[in-house]
Amino acid sequence: MNAAATMQPLESHTPQALRLPGGVELHQVTAGEGPPLVFVHGAMGDWRSWAPQWEAFVPRFRCTSYSRRYSHPNRNTMPSPDHSALIEAEDLLGLLDALGIERAVIVASSYGAFTALALAVARPSRVAALVAVEPAMLCYADFSEAGRAERARFRQAVIEPANAAFRRGDDALGAALMTGGINGAGSAVNHGPAYERRLQNVRAMRMLAVSSDEFPLLPPAQLAALPMPLLLVSGADTPAIHAHTFANVAAAMPQARVERVAGAGHGVAREQPAIFNALALGFLAAAVFA
Repeated sequence: MNAAATMQPLESHTPQALRLPGGVELHQVTAGEGPPLVFVHGAMGDWRSWAPQWEAFVPRFRCTSYSRRYSHPNRNTMPSPDHSALIEAEDLLGLLDALGIERAVIVASSYGAFTALALAVARPSRVAALVAVEPAMLCYADFSEAGRAERARFRQAVIEPANAAFRRGDDALGAALMTGGINGAGSAVNHGPAYERRLQNVRAMRMLAVSSDEFPLLPPAQLAALPMPLLLVSGADTPAIHAHTFANVAAAMPQARVERVAGAGHGVAREQPAIFNALALGFLAAAVFA
């Protein structure tokens, strides 16, 4: 790929479909030169979610941005009653294999960061370094008294009403409730490009909503044992459920570097892209190129 094509904005590319051995379809875009790096988006995102990062990262890395199993434009309809980050991690491993990547840098956000940590725990030799933005491992809120109270409130106010909406087929309401709960009430606007994209990815949220366990525990001892360079990033203005979860995940990973970004909520990479890009690239320069 020539330099001009490499520097094109992410959304100017056309994603290509990969078929994993088990039949799962994953659409992805790859560009750039250097060590392989894979972006992993959150629950309501897709391969386009990393547009604010793409042009900053591709001059330094061979970057891949892909859509997780049930996200646009994948056509996966297979049932997954126990769907979780553990299954998504198997898909991520399959993606690495399909692309011939033995060891990759992972940059991931929210449920994608949960997925990346699940891969790192299961196959640490495949992860060269990991930048994880607010891993959505809500079970970790239970590791503190204040976190337990906030998780109970969040379940009653957000998760249960949203899951009920998904189960009765009201996907638009379910998506709006979850988006507002995850990112803050102002994010659940029911019009415009962000809304349309959210509806394109509603199946991904529905599959977690109907799962028997969407937040399986990655034991603290396994997180503390991860050997690769780790950067954990949070928004200073993130909703309480993420603040408690992040604090407890960070406490379980004393080997990780921890950064909090002012002027950002849960979507740090989207809300403060210049700060995030500089932070992540600076960390990776030392972790990967030193």
